Amino acid sequence: MEIDKNEVLRYLGYKNQKIDKNMTNLIDECTREIIDISEASSVYEIFDIERKNGFLFLLGSTLVLKDKDIKDLLINSDKCVVMAATLGTAVDSRLAYYSRFDITKGVIMDACASTAIEYICDELQDEIMKNAFKEDLYITTRYSPGYGDFAIDNGAEILNVLDAYKKIGLSITENSIMLPRKSVTALIGLSKTKNLKKRTGCASCKNLGCEFRKDGGCCE
Repeated sequence: MEIDKNEVLRYLGYKNQKIDKNMTNLIDECTREIIDISEASSVYEIFDIERKNGFLFLLGSTLVLKDKDIKDLLINSDKCVVMAATLGTAVDSRLAYYSRFDITKGVIMDACASTAIEYICDELQDEIMKNAFKEDLYITTRYSPGYGDFAIDNGAEILNVLDAYKKIGLSITENSIMLPRKSVTALIGLSKTKNLKKRTGCASCKNLGCEFRKDGGCCE
């Protein structure tokens, strides 16, 4: 696992400011700690897509996609990858500890953990892309519940389809909070068409209060 210090700083809200030695050392310490305690795991499955009555049905699953943004993402896709990843419960426990007893370190640990789970997802996406290329298929960007109008409650159905609790210990509350919290669910389209429509950046996101957007940045 790798944790990019620049990404950590971005999560912390830094924008080209000079970082003193104490902060650098603390980030390095938190990075090592997150890597040491993480029990990263992931799972994914691929389903054929059937289009009917304006909905996308993932055949062999109970997942039905009806939101416009995810349908736009998959407009040229014949198959859909359903994925989930988590850093495990030890990270959650450590974050909870520092949030009580060392707030500054807790904030930095949280940023390191967020960077770490994105790294795990990027690695999984690279694996999916390499496997797709072997079958002359191309992939879209990954898209998670909560992006754009892709309702966050789709996360529960994604975990159900993947049997994620049994396979990687990942569950979700009635309020759509994943446990462990440093976890991600997402969909990726597979298509024979190379130039797929991409939806990246703030233009496709409805989270107008996002700190990245306020600062003129982007979470992708």
